[in-house]
Amino acid sequence: MAITTNDLKNGYVLDIDGQLVSVVQFQHVKPGKGGAFVRTKLKNLTSGAVVEKTFRAGEKVERVLTESKDMQFLYEDGDDVVLMDNVTFDQVNVPGSDIEGRDLLAPNAEVNVLFVRERPFRVELPNFVELAVTTTDPGLKGDTVSNVTKPAELETGATVNVPLFVNEGDRIRIDTRTREYVTRV
Repeated sequence: MAITTNDLKNGYVLDIDGQLVSVVQFQHVKPGKGGAFVRTKLKNLTSGAVVEKTFRAGEKVERVLTESKDMQFLYEDGDDVVLMDNVTFDQVNVPGSDIEGRDLLAPNAEVNVLFVRERPFRVELPNFVELAVTTTDPGLKGDTVSNVTKPAELETGATVNVPLFVNEGDRIRIDTRTREYVTRV
């Protein structure tokens, strides 16, 4: 759907030269001399790069409609991940390589999926997940205060560093953005 640069709003997704970009910031400028223009900051949805671009006032740009849905991870199907819409129960296959932090995704986990042109574009894991520790070295009594860590394998196959007092069978909370241990649950 084509809109003019006078109608821009933060968060709009645009198709600029075949690249999907999100409007981070925009400013209408009317200089004393010459025509008005719109100065924007655009974030590339694929690479994450932020660029500044200037448009003439009233110039037409292509707006892309997006939709964000909460979905549930069901199972892996080869290299794909099968997700289910929580409202309509429709299932969708997403390439596993497109999911950042896929190894922290446990069955039945809730994820947020951004749909662009009715196709899944980006899958976002929740900020924190709770997983069980399946394999780690035994902890030592009294090692509860130090900042020393050891590797631990989780039920999903992911490996993260945990404090020495964490043992096999413990459930821990992991920050999916940094892949760091937060606390025992």
